[in-house]
Amino acid sequence: MLQHQITKKHALLDNKGHLTEAGYAKHLLLDYDRGSIKANKLRIKEWDYYLVTCDDFAVALTIADNSYMGLDSISLLDFRTPWQHTNSPMAAFTMGKRGLPPTSTQGDIKSGNKKYEIEFKNNDSTRLLTFRMDNFLNGKPIRGQIKLECPDTESMVIATPFAKKEKAFYYNQKINCMPATGKIEFDDTTYEFPKGKSFGVLDWGRGVWTYKNTWYWGSASGQIEGIPFGWNIGYGFGDTSAATENMVFYNNKAHKLSQVTFNIPLKGGKEDYMSPWTFTSDDGRFEMDFIPIIDRAACTDVKLICSDQHQVFGKFSGKVILDDGTVIEVKDFLGFAEKVYNKW
Repeated sequence: MLQHQITKKHALLDNKGHLTEAGYAKHLLLDYDRGSIKANKLRIKEWDYYLVTCDDFAVALTIADNSYMGLDSISLLDFRTPWQHTNSPMAAFTMGKRGLPPTSTQGDIKSGNKKYEIEFKNNDSTRLLTFRMDNFLNGKPIRGQIKLECPDTESMVIATPFAKKEKAFYYNQKINCMPATGKIEFDDTTYEFPKGKSFGVLDWGRGVWTYKNTWYWGSASGQIEGIPFGWNIGYGFGDTSAATENMVFYNNKAHKLSQVTFNIPLKGGKEDYMSPWTFTSDDGRFEMDFIPIIDRAACTDVKLICSDQHQVFGKFSGKVILDDGTVIEVKDFLGFAEKVYNKW
């Protein structure tokens, strides 16, 4: 598959609100401006999502402004038990008032009320994630602070149109393998992220989405023999004929992959998320077995708005091939893969 790489900096949208250039990049080159969007303002969706993991536990934090609905979210996962819980307060008709930055490289975000607060501070070389929620689960509070280091690294950036909607687009960056330190306190337990063994990923998304879609996304961040290593895989995020979002990261360099397929096992005609999966690629450069540990499942269905999510965490084993032909053997590498259906 021939993929188009964006290499020059310019505006993301033209004066009619159409994408100026579809494709992938390794840095955030295109300039996003919410004011340049010509689509229905209720269709604009913006979010910053951080996932921080170590071998034993993880935390996920979201601040989203989906125009007609704002969403904040805290998830805590313990892979040893295994156990997970998510609490996601919503607000009506935020319509851009949350002021999510037009770039991932700078700008702070803060959201919440008297009952909870989530804050992302961006200091160029570090990102500081601070959060608290008075009633996270059964009246028990959660609080935490995590520092992410921001090495000079290449990342996955993609500008994607939607085939049937000229003014719809998805502009997305995934920054993997950010070294993490910090701790979370919940239910008389302190979860401390061990230095050198904890890593974060940022999912930075801005766009105008169609009403109904199904996407697949997988990600992993860690080290192999002391070298930063991870990947971003996925599809379903619009028309990816110009480029996929599949990349491997090794020693802070991005290696572009072609198409990767999620092979989710079936049982009785339905996806069986907790049975072993496989991942295959058309270029043979990403071949994995996946053993699930926990399914962070959530389903909201109020007819007009529906979200059915399965974010499955587990261990990957297999191989990836870098651009120069180097084969990286992967064994019991923590990551996740998800399938999400949305009417939104």
